[in-house]
Amino acid sequence: MINAAVVGLGWWGQKIVADLDGSAEIRVVLGVDPSAEARRKITGVRTAAAFADALADDEVEAVILCTPHARHAEQIVAAAGAGRHVFCEKPLTTSGAEARDAIAAVEKAGVQLGIGHERRFEPAVQLLRDMCGHGDLGVPLVLEGNFSQDKFLALPADNWRLSATDAPVGPLSATGIHLVDLAIAVFGRPVEVWARLGTLATEFANGDTLTVTLGFEGGRTALITAVLTTPFVGRVAVMGSRGWLEIRDRNHPELPRGWDVTTTLRGSEPSTEFYPPHPSVRANLEAFAAAAEGRAAYPVPYGEMLANADTFEAITRSARSGQLERLPRE
Repeated sequence: MINAAVVGLGWWGQKIVADLDGSAEIRVVLGVDPSAEARRKITGVRTAAAFADALADDEVEAVILCTPHARHAEQIVAAAGAGRHVFCEKPLTTSGAEARDAIAAVEKAGVQLGIGHERRFEPAVQLLRDMCGHGDLGVPLVLEGNFSQDKFLALPADNWRLSATDAPVGPLSATGIHLVDLAIAVFGRPVEVWARLGTLATEFANGDTLTVTLGFEGGRTALITAVLTTPFVGRVAVMGSRGWLEIRDRNHPELPRGWDVTTTLRGSEPSTEFYPPHPSVRANLEAFAAAAEGRAAYPVPYGEMLANADTFEAITRSARSGQLERLPRE
């Protein structure tokens, strides 16, 4: 059992506290937020106002960061320096340089780093990765994904999630980054990106409509869409040389209702199977706890976390420049 502090008690921090209630792997012993109102929403757990309070608390063995993206790097480095394991909500950082500093800090300290890409822990996504890895679809050629939601329409204009500084390229940092992660999990590290960001239906400072093309070695491609004004839709598909598989979400991962998975192989009719709801957020955190205790390897390698951060930065550059942007070499 790992004792953890949840840092940032907004929408997602509150969900994590609720999801970990009763976990046999990781226990929330402290909630941290500068807002007294946010702290009052957490019951049955001690609270504190400052991140430093978590690092000074001898009961806290790990921190779970649900804080604005721009603060992640410095908080990971500080937590590692204090000997705490760190689970960080996505995106890990907003630049590759920050990600390298963060990973170097946890490796030097000998602590575990986890990342909030819970979609990897959905059974349907695990099926997709297995079929791609085993060649069941032939050669994987193209990944298509759309992850859109309208939850942010209710936020005040000064909320950090709508800030071009704290959450650059809003649709990417909100939802699209999960699809970037899945593309990396299937195809590896991208080599180039082209992105188009628009503010078409809102006044969000960081945009509401994003389309991204990711190019990989050998000509493979991922096509990703993320919109912050369309009612929830979640879909990911891989087209292979001898078949395809598509996953359709029935609801936002906040309250999963399961997935419809359609598979078609050459010479056969399409087959659709329902995968029931699965607590993927909790599964990710419990895998992090097991890795922190040395009982199992964490299933998201640091190299893939770094590839995601480099891709995030390249997409941000492309959204601003309108040009094709290349990723740095590993």
